[in-house]
Amino acid sequence: MGSVTLNADLHCHSVVSDGTLSPEQLAARAAGNGVELWSLTDHDELGGQERARTAAQANGLRYLTGCEISVTYLDRTVHIVGLGFDADDDTIRQGLRATRGGRELRAREMAEQLAKVGIHGAYDGALRYVGNPELISRTHFARFLVESGVCRDTGEVFRRYLTEGKPGFVPHRWATLKDAVTWITRAGGQAVIAHPARYGFSANEEFALFTDFKGHGGGAVEVVTGSHSAADAERYADAAREWGLAASRGSDFHSPDESHTDLGRLPDLPRDLRPVWDLLADRIQ
Repeated sequence: MGSVTLNADLHCHSVVSDGTLSPEQLAARAAGNGVELWSLTDHDELGGQERARTAAQANGLRYLTGCEISVTYLDRTVHIVGLGFDADDDTIRQGLRATRGGRELRAREMAEQLAKVGIHGAYDGALRYVGNPELISRTHFARFLVESGVCRDTGEVFRRYLTEGKPGFVPHRWATLKDAVTWITRAGGQAVIAHPARYGFSANEEFALFTDFKGHGGGAVEVVTGSHSAADAERYADAAREWGLAASRGSDFHSPDESHTDLGRLPDLPRDLRPVWDLLADRIQ
């Protein structure tokens, strides 16, 4: 299980958060693509974990519990993936419930902002794409705006409407970095900085993120992920070495129609890095 060449995909999303496939469909797709170790990491939600584990076992996959937790750090949203924790732990469940609580209010404010620029019915439209109303997100709004013909694809929606400074952007205060890392580690798991190249931090800001993450007990960083270029992977492989962090690998797959990288279709981790699944050997189901 310790090999860096293991086809592990430890980051993807189902309809329980903002993906378009069920946990069962994801497990079958992962198995069909040669994945050997899998984790479902829905946003701020553990509701799909039992289904994912059962489906993984039915498809011959080894499984790690997972979740992607939204945190506010330096006034930006950063994602921390938790792997291998006890999904029945009360502290992480209560923390995630509180984190989800702000999403509906934020979504209604987004719809109000979009109505001001002539896009009406966005809240109800976005709800049609939501498997779990507690987890309504920008992605659901994006799908509605594409279906409505306002934009050609979800990328255009984000560029024109849903990023900072655009008419539909509403910030949300998430959990703190310390909260997320503590919830995960106290429940027996490993905390992972997700897709670090996406945040646009300066060198000093990124240094602060890694310092605080490690100080709170974080153990790994995503090196190979769907949104990382080869150069990004090399950069964060260096960061893993510098900070003494294990390396993780995950497609961040959401949908066959939207995701650039399919489940299990990722380069191997660099051979000299310690894979995060080495730290979680006794948590694999």
